[in-house]
Amino acid sequence: MHLVLLTSLTMFAFAANSILNRVALTAGDIDAISFGVVRLLAGAIMLASLVWLRDRKLSLGGTRRLVGVSSLLVYIFGFSVAYQSLDAGLGALILFGMVQITMFAGALLCGERPSPQRWTGALLAFSGLAWLLLPGQASAPSVWHAMSMAAAGIGWGFYSLNGRRLSDALGATAANFGIAAVIAVFLALGLSGITGDTGISTASAFGLTMAVVSGAVTSGLGYALWYTVLPQLRGSTAAVAQLTVPVIAMAGGALVLSEIVNLRLATAALLVLGGVLLAVTSRR
Repeated sequence: MHLVLLTSLTMFAFAANSILNRVALTAGDIDAISFGVVRLLAGAIMLASLVWLRDRKLSLGGTRRLVGVSSLLVYIFGFSVAYQSLDAGLGALILFGMVQITMFAGALLCGERPSPQRWTGALLAFSGLAWLLLPGQASAPSVWHAMSMAAAGIGWGFYSLNGRRLSDALGATAANFGIAAVIAVFLALGLSGITGDTGISTASAFGLTMAVVSGAVTSGLGYALWYTVLPQLRGSTAAVAQLTVPVIAMAGGALVLSEIVNLRLATAALLVLGGVLLAVTSRR
């Protein structure tokens, strides 16, 4: 029961990132780039503190750091930009679907031979995303923002593939957040100098608070909790548990932001999540 509660809390934390980002951007309390920068900074501070308390040191070097930092930056800013327009649940579904498709493609490139059931599940999930994003429909999302979230999903998929064989996932994530935060600050300063946009200085206290909570609590503490429970879960159990994240985000969006879960979104969610469930429970 203790493990179930911790896993459930972790899934709620991951889903809350969508809600917090969407809430902050909807009312214009902060812009998307500033939200991403503050989220990275808050997450870096929280994760570095946790690793320091554990080891009394923090290493920024290590293998695969370039891939980890670059894919993290793509995820963070693709995620924030997408929520300028996408509903919380819709964004979470696109993100989750693209993460799973990216990891499936990565497994193929690494020489794995998926079973017919896993192939069927992957194709079913992909068809659900394709139908959801098909242009010309009245409820079709913005192509630009949907592509931004798809890029975020690919980024997080690469991040997950890159970190699968790391012995210290929490330490690596702390280092990746720290380096990515420094890069993001310099990029944001350069962008504001070019465009004349004052960025974070125009954000409200509410917008900044949402970004800090997203970085320090639902990202930083959320990842730390996930890496604590993950070794105790079977691989398929961990994958299936993550199926709840888009559903929680949809429910949260409906309750907090009065977002509408229409028939098209619900059907796409069944296809995507059903396909992923089929894939991750397959046996060779």
